[in-house]
Amino acid sequence: MTETPQPLPPKSFDPRTFRDRPVSFVRRSGRMTPSQERAWEEHRGTYLLDIPHGPAATSVADGATGDPELIFGRRAPLVVEVGSGQGHAILHAAGARPAENFLAVEVFRAGLARTMIRAELAGLANLRLAEVNAPELLERYLPAGSVDELWVFFPDPWKKARHTKRRLVSDDFMRIAARALRPGGVLRLATDWEDYAEQMREVGDAAADFERAFEGEWAPRHDGRVLTAFEQKGMDRGRAIRDLAYRRV
Repeated sequence: MTETPQPLPPKSFDPRTFRDRPVSFVRRSGRMTPSQERAWEEHRGTYLLDIPHGPAATSVADGATGDPELIFGRRAPLVVEVGSGQGHAILHAAGARPAENFLAVEVFRAGLARTMIRAELAGLANLRLAEVNAPELLERYLPAGSVDELWVFFPDPWKKARHTKRRLVSDDFMRIAARALRPGGVLRLATDWEDYAEQMREVGDAAADFERAFEGEWAPRHDGRVLTAFEQKGMDRGRAIRDLAYRRV
């Protein structure tokens, strides 16, 4: 699950204030099963990016950068998913689109371990994982204009009115997304929370660096987004799924 963008930490780090600002996740840790622990130890060297951390556990250290061409060993279109969870969407896409590179960004370690297990079983060579705060990775670690598609599927809706300011998709996130995406690159969004969908559309329409990549009220369902148990649960509760897509101009 994802939430709202994390600005760069101040030069003089103060642990009392660093996490006062919204970040791209709700929680970092969770109990892993023995098989997930084994997968983490056996496969993180293959799939997990070795990103130096800053003062917070999931921050990106000052000056740390990564070149996708070196990371993947080839030049190819790059798709980044923010809040990949257990990896269902990005694993399916990486298997279906072997000519492209895929980067899953998640801080829930058990979800990353599950993704590693499935990636290894599928023999995916075009998938990497990052255990960091996604806005920092997009703003600091990846080169500007290096991302072809950026996915944010079902970020945490922060349902209570007093918490909506913590939502990921905001004016500042659109600025960060514009920096990461190449001209013509696409930001894809999806949520089952109506007022969050409306907020996403409002900030997307207002972003000077983006234009709609759809016609009508909502974008058609992205055919690369597989139906997950999380999405099905929302539908079973009567919530409509709404997609949006914006092109970097």
